[in-house]
Amino acid sequence: QVQLVESGGGLVQVGGSLRLSCAASGRTFSDYLMGWFRQAPGKEREFLACIGRSGGLTRYADSVKGRFTISRDNAKNTVYLQMNSLKPEDTAVYYCAASGTLSFYRGGRRNEYEYWGQGTQVTVSS
Repeated sequence: QVQLVESGGGLVQVGGSLRLSCAASGRTFSDYLMGWFRQAPGKEREFLACIGRSGGLTRYADSVKGRFTISRDNAKNTVYLQMNSLKPEDTAVYYCAASGTLSFYRGGRRNEYEYWGQGTQVTVSS
């Protein structure tokens, strides 16, 4: 089992920045592909970014490419999502997810992640 706890969400103005963190516990963190997703009210959970087990590979959804950066610190068992140039449409609950089996190139497949955090709310006000 892997436990994931997100933090860092909050209220920010348009154009502002936030950094989300997701702390993992329970297993060897570097064994897991990590992803970030978000879900806005009335919408499906959306893939944002994923990062390979060593941190050398990253992928982004087009909606956040160039604005969001995913990173991980395997020594701290933590994955991050740096969010810049935030827009009102970025308002959502943000989730981190972990998979011990998913390959990096399938990292956008929401339903194939085994573990999820509880989510952290991000609200971008105009």
